[in-house]
Amino acid sequence: MSIRPTAFEFFSGGGLAGIGLCGTGLSGLDIAFANDMDAAKGRAFVANHPDTPFRLGDVWSLIPDDLPGAPDLAWASSPCQDVSLAGARGGLEAGRSGAFWGFWRLIQGLADQDRAPRVIVLENVIGLLTSGEGRDFAAVCTAMAQAGYRVGALEMDAAHWLPQSRPRLFVVAMRDAALDGAPQTSAPSGPFHSPRLRAAHARLPQAVRDAWAWWSLPVPPRRNLDLDALLEPDSAVDWLEDGDAVLALAAPLHRARIEAAVASGRRMVGAAYRRVRTEKGVKTQRLEIRFDGLAGCLRTPAGGSSRQYVVVCDGGRARVRRLTGREAARLMGLSDDYRLPPSESAALKLMGDAVAVPVVRALTEGLLLPALTAHRAAA
Repeated sequence: MSIRPTAFEFFSGGGLAGIGLCGTGLSGLDIAFANDMDAAKGRAFVANHPDTPFRLGDVWSLIPDDLPGAPDLAWASSPCQDVSLAGARGGLEAGRSGAFWGFWRLIQGLADQDRAPRVIVLENVIGLLTSGEGRDFAAVCTAMAQAGYRVGALEMDAAHWLPQSRPRLFVVAMRDAALDGAPQTSAPSGPFHSPRLRAAHARLPQAVRDAWAWWSLPVPPRRNLDLDALLEPDSAVDWLEDGDAVLALAAPLHRARIEAAVASGRRMVGAAYRRVRTEKGVKTQRLEIRFDGLAGCLRTPAGGSSRQYVVVCDGGRARVRRLTGREAARLMGLSDDYRLPPSESAALKLMGDAVAVPVVRALTEGLLLPALTAHRAAA
């Protein structure tokens, strides 16, 4: 029997949340069960976590008897397409994001068998705060509060730890047994209680606000890693032959950024996406670039604008290429021994749907483990 707390990882993808939860040495949790319905992601999970029990299939097809033992924590990175700004904003009533309720049905089933986890974490895009005019976020928090959990949330951006702009919402619910060790503040504060989270909290029903906790996390040290440090050598990648045509899509502001980078005489690395913008009533493809040392938020390679470009300005010229799957994995906090799918498209999809490992690790070390460890010490 493990001396570490155990966790179930739902909507696991390639298991990045689990890597963050597991930590190192004795400081972390053990993943006792994982589930995802995507066959390609399932293959990646099994390749990288061969000793973890994994069940491929829709979460709605699972029953509590499929789940082993009594987990200390349940993690759910439920699909975000229907609540993200890039999606149709159908909310949790839409098909894929509605999978949360399949997960919640299992939590209720575990509770009926006296196996409910002491801690639950739901990870999603920040669009959950406002989707359905705030009703989706309220519904999630209400369900947890009615089940006897204290509920709180944090907005955490991977940019605190990695050179990628990737804000995500973490709804954390704890039962009373775990609360004594959980760091809390009496009021919202710090970088993880954003203005939009505070606004969403103010819209919650009174009963949920009565069950609310402002979870506290240490502010991370200043990030000292930038995008260029994670890239492959220039000689090891394929540069686009039509790079000038891609750069020509830049709007005037972004064109000026590129020209200034080239004129600087220094090596400057930018990350760029093609986006559709409406200009004078006409939809136009535009290249939008940043030279602040950060990549844009990784996305799945569905649609022409979702593949991120790397622009390197050096030696009086600008060259363009596409971000590789391995580089995307590094931007999610993975080491190079993580086994990626053989195709670039599959690797980018796996990473675009995942959660950044250092963010989960910070949440685990700063909040989840203190709560679970205090409970075990008191038991």
